[in-house]
Amino acid sequence: MKVHNLLFRAAAVMVATVSLVACTSTPLNQGPAPGFYPLPPAAGRPALPPAPAKTATFLRPASGRTISTFDGTRNKGIDIAGNMGDPIVASADGRVVYVGGELRGYGNMVIVKHNDTYLTAYAHAQTILVKENEVVRQGQKIAEIGNSGADRVKLHFEIRKQGVAVDPEPYLNGDLH
Repeated sequence: MKVHNLLFRAAAVMVATVSLVACTSTPLNQGPAPGFYPLPPAAGRPALPPAPAKTATFLRPASGRTISTFDGTRNKGIDIAGNMGDPIVASADGRVVYVGGELRGYGNMVIVKHNDTYLTAYAHAQTILVKENEVVRQGQKIAEIGNSGADRVKLHFEIRKQGVAVDPEPYLNGDLH
């Protein structure tokens, strides 16, 4: 039984490593396509009402301010300030696919798979409150902010789309779904 658990953990670490470390980052296109300019409203007709407010698909996983932004190379996510023990919540519904501290540079970490497209990672936790294979709901407390594997107390948060790190901010702001 111990060998089976060891093999399962080794496989989980390999999957997490491939998903988080070996992926390349692709910057998101920002703004309209080159040469595209929206047309002004037709003369004599009123402009359309403003679009409804955007709602984010992903929740911000902690309430602190962003202290380090995504750059796609050195930082494949964002760092959020906090106090030791502040809550970390699931950014969206999903299933926990990894809980551990084996990945160098991430400290204690939780990875949640939301669907076949998106994963989120929550690193440097002081305390982890979920287990692998557990189903979590958006807004559910899954861990507490800490400084495991880090130089200060913070949450490192990543969104992976098809295994590639993407800037989380547009997803958290409701600009992308």
